[in-house]
Amino acid sequence: MPFSRIVELQSAEFTSRAAVAGVDLPLEQSEAWDRYDEAVDGRDPYGRYIWQVDGEDRAFLSLTSFKGAGFYYLWAKHGPVWTTIPTAQEEEHFHTDLAKVLKKERKYAFVRLHAHHTSSRLHDLLQSVPFDRTVILDLTMDSEELMASMKKRGRRDVRKSLRNEDLTAQEETANALEIFDELYELLKETGDRDGFGISPKSSYTTMLESLGGEHARVFTVRGKENEIYCWGIVTVNGPLATYYYAASSAEGRRAGAPDLLVWFMSETLRDSGVKTFDLMGIDSERAPQLAGVRGFKTKFSEETTDVDGAWDLPLHRTRYQALKLALKGKRAAVAKVRDFKSSRSGSPDESEATPAKADES
Repeated sequence: MPFSRIVELQSAEFTSRAAVAGVDLPLEQSEAWDRYDEAVDGRDPYGRYIWQVDGEDRAFLSLTSFKGAGFYYLWAKHGPVWTTIPTAQEEEHFHTDLAKVLKKERKYAFVRLHAHHTSSRLHDLLQSVPFDRTVILDLTMDSEELMASMKKRGRRDVRKSLRNEDLTAQEETANALEIFDELYELLKETGDRDGFGISPKSSYTTMLESLGGEHARVFTVRGKENEIYCWGIVTVNGPLATYYYAASSAEGRRAGAPDLLVWFMSETLRDSGVKTFDLMGIDSERAPQLAGVRGFKTKFSEETTDVDGAWDLPLHRTRYQALKLALKGKRAAVAKVRDFKSSRSGSPDESEATPAKADES
C-alpha cells in the first residue's frame, strides 16, 4: 500500500506547490480568500494542507473555521483540489488521513468538503443545498465560437439584447460600493420575486471590500434613463471566474438585460485572461431546488458540467449525530408552527415558504 500523509504548509509554499503541480486554485482555496474570512464574524482561516502519496503532492486543501449555532466545523469550499481525478479508493484514504489530523482538536464536529465519489462516511449537508452540476463557459473561444456554442435560444436572446440600443452594459467595480444601495434594492426585488432569501447588505459589501477589484468584479446593465436593470458579482482567481451573485428588475428581464450581462461579462473576462466562467449551479437529482435557474443558465451552452458536490465528513460521530437530531427537531417545530398558521389563515405562511438556495458561504 502506498505511503500517504497530510502535511500542513504556510500559504506561500502552498500556492507555489500548487503552481508547480499545474493546479489552478479556486478563489475560495486561495490566500486572497483569507481576507474575506477574517472580515466575517464567526469565520477564520484555519490552515492549508497537501495530501502526499509516496512523497508526491496529490491534493491541496485550504480550510476555514466556522462557528455555527452552538458548534464549530471546518469548511473546505471547492476543495480539495486534486492534481488529477481521484479514484474512490484514493478519496477514502484521503478522508482517513485528514480525519486523523483534524479530529485531534475536539472543537470541530465535522469537516465540510467536496468529493468526486459518494461514500458511507459522507453525509448530506446539515442545512445548505449543495450543487453538483453547473454550466461552465469556455472563454478560450473567440466571440464567434462562443456564440456558436450556445443553444439556439441563447444566441437569439443575446443577439436581440445586443441590438437594443436602450441597454448599456459596463463594469462598475471601481464604484461598486457607492452604488450598492441601489444594487441591494434590486436584490431584494429579485428575492421577493423568485422566492429566495438574501443576506444583509453588509455581507456583500464586506465581500467586495475584502477581496478587492482583482478578485471581486461588479457588472451592470443600465436602461435608457440610466437605471440599473441588472447586475452581477463575479469572483476571479487567475484563469477561473464564477458568477457569484446576480439581481434583475422585472423591466430589465423584459428588455433582455440579463442576457446582455452574461455576454458582456464573458467578453470582458476573456479579455482580462480568464479561461473558464462558471455560472454557478443548476439543478440535479441531489439539488432539485435549483430547477428555477436551469432555463436561463443552460441556454448559454449546449453542455452542462458535473462537479464535485459538497459533503459533511464527521470528525466526532456522536456529536455529529446529535447535531442531526437537534436540527431534525428544529425543523419539525418550524413545520408545526407553519401548519398552525396555515390552518388559521387558510393559506401558507409566505415567510416559511421560501425554498432553500445553493450554499454560497
